[in-house]
Amino acid sequence: MADKGLDVAPRTVLGKKVKALRRGGVTPANIYGHKIDSTAVQAETAVLTHLLRGMTRNAIIDLRVAGEPQARPVVVREVDRDPVSTEILHVDFYQISMTEKMRAEVPVVLVGTSPAVSTYGGVLLQTLELVPVEALPGDIPAQFEVDVTLLTELEQSVHVRDLDVDTGKVTVHIDPDVVLARVASPRLATAEETAAEAAEAAAPAAGETPAAAPATGTAAEARPPQGVSRPG
Repeated sequence: MADKGLDVAPRTVLGKKVKALRRGGVTPANIYGHKIDSTAVQAETAVLTHLLRGMTRNAIIDLRVAGEPQARPVVVREVDRDPVSTEILHVDFYQISMTEKMRAEVPVVLVGTSPAVSTYGGVLLQTLELVPVEALPGDIPAQFEVDVTLLTELEQSVHVRDLDVDTGKVTVHIDPDVVLARVASPRLATAEETAAEAAEAAAPAAGETPAAAPATGTAAEARPPQGVSRPG
């Protein structure tokens, strides 16, 4: 079952001419996926912006293309934005099959207050923000919540193995011993944060990539081929 719906129209304006669409309040987009031809579409910018603002990372969208009898189930594969204004420039939708497993990254959300922070002055550090999983599209969790009230001592940690995962439906593709969050001693935490900020400043800026990827194995055919180009 889809989480959201969006109406789009087929697009005939391609290449550099799409600038005129944007000036008219329309955002260019493309649909691609397993065994389907890439389709150029367009959506009203205001409606699309509102949809993306209130959407979770791996939400399924019923994309209603004008002139087509049925909606297409898709996820947002990539959103291109203007680096200055953050205006949406282009959106890639990936068409999925609700009966084929796919891979996705699920956000980790820390909830509660750690007693080790409030009592001992420790610093809560989140060391992993996304957990890679594999499941049917409808079974991919919106997020994993981590209860940090269980961290009662300094240097105590929560690991991937502590996540509440329905293993009958969801496979986690990461070492269970990886740390999700821990409470560090104040002096140690300051040193780690300084090192992390330096590393982040040295790293190249990455584009916005919000969505899921198809699974390996039998469903691997659904993975979009490398180097797929879009018409515009």
